[in-house]
Amino acid sequence: MSENLWGYQPTAGHTVGTDLIGYKVEATDGSIGKVDKHSDDVTSSYLVVDTGVWIFGKHVLLPAGTVSRIDAGEKKVYIDLTKDQIKDAPEFDKDKHIGDADFHRTTGEYYGRHRRV
Repeated sequence: MSENLWGYQPTAGHTVGTDLIGYKVEATDGSIGKVDKHSDDVTSSYLVVDTGVWIFGKHVLLPAGTVSRIDAGEKKVYIDLTKDQIKDAPEFDKDKHIGDADFHRTTGEYYGRHRRV
């Protein structure tokens, strides 16, 4: 994962302005859902993933630093986390958490604990 958890890794293949909505999201151990929303903000880039029926429609916020690779041809985003790590992440509620600095901080702390060394 990236040193900057809220920025895309230089090797991820992300191009600012690319619409990732609808891309399938792949954890290290399988598919977890689709991108529902994303942000390219320089210090706060993220994906919101709709996990669908996999964990009963939960939405999760994934910092851009968790993205290991984007395949535009396949329309897939590869995440450097397991399905369980994503499943156990704080649930994202767009009506409550957009612009919520505390949620942003606690989400960053959660994923920071799961960084690969």
